[in-house]
Amino acid sequence: MSGFVEKPEPIEVPGLVHLHTGKVRDLYQNEAGDLVMVASDRMSAYDWVLPTEIPEKGRVLTQLSLWWFDQLADLVPNHVLSTDVPAGAPADWAGRTLVCKSLKMIPVEAVARGYLTGSGLTEYNDSRTVCGLALPEGLVDGSELPAPIFTPATKAAVGEHDENVSYEEVARQVGADTAARLRQATLAVYSRGRDIARERGIILADTKFEFGFEGETLVLADEVLTPDSSRFWPADQWEPGRAQPSYDKQFVRDWLTSPASGWDRKSEQPPPPLPPEVVDATRAKYVEAYERLTGTSWS
Repeated sequence: MSGFVEKPEPIEVPGLVHLHTGKVRDLYQNEAGDLVMVASDRMSAYDWVLPTEIPEKGRVLTQLSLWWFDQLADLVPNHVLSTDVPAGAPADWAGRTLVCKSLKMIPVEAVARGYLTGSGLTEYNDSRTVCGLALPEGLVDGSELPAPIFTPATKAAVGEHDENVSYEEVARQVGADTAARLRQATLAVYSRGRDIARERGIILADTKFEFGFEGETLVLADEVLTPDSSRFWPADQWEPGRAQPSYDKQFVRDWLTSPASGWDRKSEQPPPPLPPEVVDATRAKYVEAYERLTGTSWS
């Protein structure tokens, strides 16, 4: 089993229709037909949405995405219309709400990898490929790839794994022209993000994007280059051949799989609440990533 340990009830706001409750974000539609995306403080790990929240996480993700959208504006348009909180919404929505264009979304996770780890490493160890792309011999966990690669995945429901697929499968699903545009935009955005992060002492190992169409225009949507959608590693601690320290859910994953949690991830039992020290350490990592990337302090 997997999914929500405790699925939250949608908040009722005058003039908004609730569309979807995701792992982290709640999606509404306003009377103008725009999407209202609210980033919660929920944390997911091992296909579960955990019962413990990470304070301010949703605001960090939202503000970091907005900063990145500005850095990427000359490469690809984005879906943000405003950050205004809808009338009648809870005060807590401030700083975590985006009013966005309603796009025709492409049903593909657009993944870019510049380094080998995670599911890419697993496939590489089996076949010396990632999503069917041949890679050189001798790579290890954390190795930098000769060049960034586009390794798409199918989008999964809450509680299920995204599944890596080949570029050819994406072209079959969405058409050759859309697949080519998706690959080009993904690699361009990743490369810009990698270079900016590198200047700030952070390695952008891999990341995933979501795109949609506004008419014929390809538009960058959802969140972008956050610790939830990307692997960020401190450059001064990078050491290929082992798991890298990171700015993400590392403390959560480590605790859940430790004897301290008492949880067997292979069982059908939901994971337990997180202890305060894990919550605090995880929040600190998200804030540190924001501050190092943007150069501004979080308050």
